[in-house]
Amino acid sequence: MDSDLYLEISDVAHGSPTWVQHLAELWTEAGLLLYGVLFLVAWWRRRRSETGAFAVAVLAPLATAVAYVCSELLKSVIDEERPCRAAVGATAPLVDCPPHGDWSFPSNHATIAGAATVALALTWRGILWLTTPMALLMAFSRVFVGVHYPRDTVAGLVLGALGAFIFVRLTVHPAARVAEAMRGSAAGPVRWFAGASDLK
Repeated sequence: MDSDLYLEISDVAHGSPTWVQHLAELWTEAGLLLYGVLFLVAWWRRRRSETGAFAVAVLAPLATAVAYVCSELLKSVIDEERPCRAAVGATAPLVDCPPHGDWSFPSNHATIAGAATVALALTWRGILWLTTPMALLMAFSRVFVGVHYPRDTVAGLVLGALGAFIFVRLTVHPAARVAEAMRGSAAGPVRWFAGASDLK
């Protein structure tokens, strides 16, 4: 069933206007850069906040990186071939099919999107209106361009979201203590990063 859905989405992709195809190709990579920008904005917004909130903002990209590593470890255990190589009747993907050994399950892009969305929401709940559709579009784009089965992206979103949530909850208290120490540091750049120079 998942393979059939992949083929149906692939047919839609190949039948779509060229500009839609190019937009999907662009988004599948550019969306990750936008998350990076949002991490910076979240850090800047929380520099003047109490240490716990500031710590969550700093942990957000780290939580996303940890989720990515978990995704890579899971890939190496499952060893699922990409649908652009394995799906019977599959047309050529819109982007280059990753080489053999760059496994399909789960989707790293979807994992990063799920993790970043949850991690950012923990420090900036109002951003969900933007990051939730971003994550869903990121996951769909990986199927649309032809390099993942739908189940790969669904699993990636869930893995990333759960991984980021658990990581932040487990590390926020020690991270807050580190943030407090940074705000009391004698080193100017460290104090600036932690927002000490902006605190009243």
